[in-house]
Amino acid sequence: MNVGLLGIGEMGQAVGKTLRTNGVTVRTCLDGRSARTRGLAAAAGIEDVRSLADLLMASEVFLSVVPPAQAKTLAEEVAPAMRATGARPLYVDCNAVAPTTVREIAEIVGGGVVDVGIIGAPPRPGSRTRFYASGPDAERLALPGLDVRVLDGQIGTASALKMCYAALTKGSTALAMELLVAAKTLGIFEVLEREIADSQPEQRAVMERALPRAPTVAYRWIGEMEEIAKTFADLGLTPRLLEGAADMYRFAASSPLADERPERRDLSRTMTDTIDELAEHLASPPLDPRD
Repeated sequence: MNVGLLGIGEMGQAVGKTLRTNGVTVRTCLDGRSARTRGLAAAAGIEDVRSLADLLMASEVFLSVVPPAQAKTLAEEVAPAMRATGARPLYVDCNAVAPTTVREIAEIVGGGVVDVGIIGAPPRPGSRTRFYASGPDAERLALPGLDVRVLDGQIGTASALKMCYAALTKGSTALAMELLVAAKTLGIFEVLEREIADSQPEQRAVMERALPRAPTVAYRWIGEMEEIAKTFADLGLTPRLLEGAADMYRFAASSPLADERPERRDLSRTMTDTIDELAEHLASPPLDPRD
């Protein structure tokens, strides 16, 4: 089986590596990509081909695993390349986007599109990552080594599930980040932290797991929160809760902690360390653009 993959970040690399471990040939196109992306691809054993056209012609399945803001742009690059080459791999949009966005992507690409919502951490041995798939062609999707679960419904159903789930997980992480930075700034962090540990130990454990990592991926989660806000607005619900979450990830992405990337994050940094650094960043004067 031959799979083309664009988006070799933390998730894309793990997906590609899992597929390769299960006998799939995985290729990408690294033209114009960063040294980090090239390093991640090489570490996973993902083959580099010369052009997008070559990648499409060599692929039975094409996986788009890019930041949400880039999902439509990639589809707009792939569609003319498909027409020019006659290649028709199954196009699988694995991005955290609103149902209306993935339906627009399907229109751009044409037939043979599967909507996938990934729930869980990047797949690794022992992980429980789920790949929910929907659309008329979802039954055609086979990703060896990955847990693909086909949903009833059209394109947009899998993305709807992803949006609602991520509103809970990443939305609550943004809320925890804001309230703890506020508590630190107000001088009541230690008291609040003890109260949460005493009265809500499960919530305290979730914060400890999620917050140290959040600044390193905040740049990706801004767009995801905006897509969730769009999902809710399309239904006539308020988008403002998740727009606020996007603002918090924008704040985290502007901090020194965001200079790290997931694969080289300081694993010794605790939730308290993270909040200390974010509160210090909040108190720092903005940089003068003339400097």
